[in-house]
Amino acid sequence: MNSAVAFTLILLSLMIGAGVVSASWGFTLGRQALTGVRQPEARPSSGTPVSRGTASNQGEVFLLKEADILEQVKARINGGSQ
Repeated sequence: MNSAVAFTLILLSLMIGAGVVSASWGFTLGRQALTGVRQPEARPSSGTPVSRGTASNQGEVFLLKEADILEQVKARINGGSQ
């Protein structure tokens, strides 16, 4: 067998071996990272959804004036630097 072919086959087998080792190491690390993590229990048919706020706040939209927001930001900037 030609030495170039033998060298190519050796390198190819080393690359395949490195890929297998890398894949198994990554699988092990991922499995350890996800230990204790559970899939959220989201069942659409399990009744009413959990609300994070009161029922009266749902659907209300508050629009703020840009000038008021800029005044608050400037006040925070000036107040924080003193």
